[in-house]
Amino acid sequence: MQNDLNRASRQSINQERREILQQIEEWLETPMLVLSFVWTALLIIEFVWGLSSLLNAVSTTIWIAFIVDFMLQLLLAPQKLNYLKHNWLTAFALFLPAVRLVRVTRIIRVLGIAPGVQGVQLLRVLVHINRGMKTLSKSVSRRGFGYVVALTLLVTLIGAAGMYEFERNITGSTLTNYGNALWWTAMVMTTMGSDYFPKTPEGRVLCFLLAVYAFAVFGYVTATIATFFVGQDANDDDGEIASEKSIIALQAEIAALRKEIQARR
Repeated sequence: MQNDLNRASRQSINQERREILQQIEEWLETPMLVLSFVWTALLIIEFVWGLSSLLNAVSTTIWIAFIVDFMLQLLLAPQKLNYLKHNWLTAFALFLPAVRLVRVTRIIRVLGIAPGVQGVQLLRVLVHINRGMKTLSKSVSRRGFGYVVALTLLVTLIGAAGMYEFERNITGSTLTNYGNALWWTAMVMTTMGSDYFPKTPEGRVLCFLLAVYAFAVFGYVTATIATFFVGQDANDDDGEIASEKSIIALQAEIAALRKEIQARR
């Protein structure tokens, strides 16, 4: 009896935690979306022009806000290990800026391990994309066309910044400014490609991931556009495809004909 009461009490507490957690997520949905876009913009600015002390402080403040949000949700989660299991990439993304703050990348650079620095930059690009995906998925329907468009724009902007960071100092590179990198990334997103092929390992990895994303999204966009035009044609009474009105009229005519046959019998 006592065990049943304890179990019921735990279930009640867990349910209250879920409700509080859901309410907090609804309250913080818009602010976190805005902060995610600002954080992404600061990453692009850092790669292209570099951050001033003020912008660096803003980036650090946003990072701290993300940590507070994550820790609050972890504290309220009924099953903390399960929550960490499903949000381990978010936790890693929050840990990664600490690498820059403790100057680990500077130590790597002093030791002459240049690829390690570029590898950290690649991870930063990926975790920013992941953060944007997670934030957008809470604000926009995951199956919606608007979500795909917003996510593709986000991936294009961040991917262009990453490609510019990795390839700008390579001999023979055409990605010598952010505009060229943005154009190159946009061509990859449309699956048209470009004459330039990345030469750094990090650039090739990022190019491959962008191409995989573009391949998946291109199929979705093509199917959505085709569905739209087929739907437009179906709503046209003079179109080759039977419209909804025509089908309803045909069903009514069949029903009337059936009644007439039954009446004659």
